[in-house]
Amino acid sequence: MELQDLILIAATSLGLLSLCKASINFLKWVWVMFFRPSKNLKEYGSWAMITGSTDGIGKALAFELGSKGFNLLLVGRSPSKLEATSKEINEKYGGKVETKSIVIDFAKSSGEEICKMIEGGIRGLDVGILVNNAGMAYPYVMFFHEVELELMESLVKVNIDAATWVTRAVLPGMLKKKKGAIINIGSASSLSSYPLGVVYGATKAYLAMFSRCIGLEYRQQGIDIQCQIPLYVATKMIRGLKASRILVPSPEMYSKASLRWIGYEHICIPYWIHSVQWFVMHGLPEALLNWCIFEYFLSVRKRILLKKMKRVKQ
Repeated sequence: MELQDLILIAATSLGLLSLCKASINFLKWVWVMFFRPSKNLKEYGSWAMITGSTDGIGKALAFELGSKGFNLLLVGRSPSKLEATSKEINEKYGGKVETKSIVIDFAKSSGEEICKMIEGGIRGLDVGILVNNAGMAYPYVMFFHEVELELMESLVKVNIDAATWVTRAVLPGMLKKKKGAIINIGSASSLSSYPLGVVYGATKAYLAMFSRCIGLEYRQQGIDIQCQIPLYVATKMIRGLKASRILVPSPEMYSKASLRWIGYEHICIPYWIHSVQWFVMHGLPEALLNWCIFEYFLSVRKRILLKKMKRVKQ
């Protein structure tokens, strides 16, 4: 056999192996996204606790967990919104779902205060699932030196301190019964560079690392800890985006996908189109991806500044 034939056979074999690997990965993705059965969430406990539960993803998750038969412990800073959300849940599920509320402003509370309030609120409850959803973002994209100190402190308190201290308060109860699930809602900003939103992106990167490491610590204790990473979802935090069936899911659409992933991977992108979007982005050279992201946020900033100038002139 000549050298050329050997090279051709080797190249063909490598190509076939690559094709097989890609096909297996694709089939695995299809299985995980659409056909893998969800866990029996009620095995974790009878109560689900959701922070940031009066709007967006948090509220949608509360309703979705209620539909699965969980009693709901709602955490938020607005008593009126918590009351309204509890009323909506009771009306929808006809009193079959019990609700309780904890009023707390994470931006104005110390870690010790958060811990004490959460411990008091969960006393006597079989909390099986904790969803750390409370979060805040910049009011608009801005350079790091433009971020006011008060905003910077609030971002750290709400996005980092809150999840950390709430988890600290809930974890001992889960350890006693050796089961539970903790879901931290992250952001795609933790997957790549995030210029003009630096502090927000950094706080979400903390959540991903926190989830990955603490998940390893307590996996043998029967506690499943996970960071779920949404891309764009049509919430109040993402101004100007409307829900669509394909690219931008509604909070309700996202929450249905979210529950299917509880108990599996430590870091995951639950919604299928978000997974596709990240696959495409991840396939770009890093320098090109960074350039695209930076230019996109610069254009957003330019539009916002133009709107502000028009308002001033009026």
